[in-house]
Amino acid sequence: MIENQTIRPAQVIGPLGEPLTLDTLPPRSTTRWVVRRKAEVVSAVNGGLLNVDEACERYGLTLEEFAGWQRAVDRSGMPGLRVTRIQHYKSLYERQQKF
Repeated sequence: MIENQTIRPAQVIGPLGEPLTLDTLPPRSTTRWVVRRKAEVVSAVNGGLLNVDEACERYGLTLEEFAGWQRAVDRSGMPGLRVTRIQHYKSLYERQQKF
């Protein structure tokens, strides 16, 4: 049943260029989400270290919350994850879409 098995990498490249493994990801008990930690979780999912459901379960996130992080990284990179700048980057993205 090889078709049913998923092959996962032992490590992926993190947002700052460092290797990320399951052991180096933020702890499960994380409650204070700084930009770097959010970006690490998004990188782990994008690289295949975790799937979305595992990340949400591991960190107590909703699917919408994680999708927001992923969208912010796609649009603006790590600075887009800053809570204080969400409105700035959102309006910047919307203006870019008009052209």
